[in-house]
Amino acid sequence: MNTQCPKCSSSYVYAEGELWICPECAHEWSSENKNETTEAGLVVKDASGNVLKDGDSVTVIKNLPVKGASQDIKVGTKVKNIRLVESSNGHNISCKIEGFGAMALKSEFVRKA
Repeated sequence: MNTQCPKCSSSYVYAEGELWICPECAHEWSSENKNETTEAGLVVKDASGNVLKDGDSVTVIKNLPVKGASQDIKVGTKVKNIRLVESSNGHNISCKIEGFGAMALKSEFVRKA
């Protein structure tokens, strides 16, 4: 395991359970994390392990309930032109879904189209 912070390259990182923590920038990551920050930027993988990038199209693989909406996002819904964002709550895809508007999705519930 690389003992430098992937966000700020600090060498003062420490392990706490399964997480690595950087005391300088407060970044936390796991050695098994699907969504890692590297020197090249944010790496986000879909449910199948395919690397996603800005502008990709994805398909939803599970019915997703939406707070405040009367209906779910259904399996098979295609989402075009995604944008990858770094998020502490796991919602690392920013997109617009027809009928719902702007949304944040977790990459574990989509597959690259």
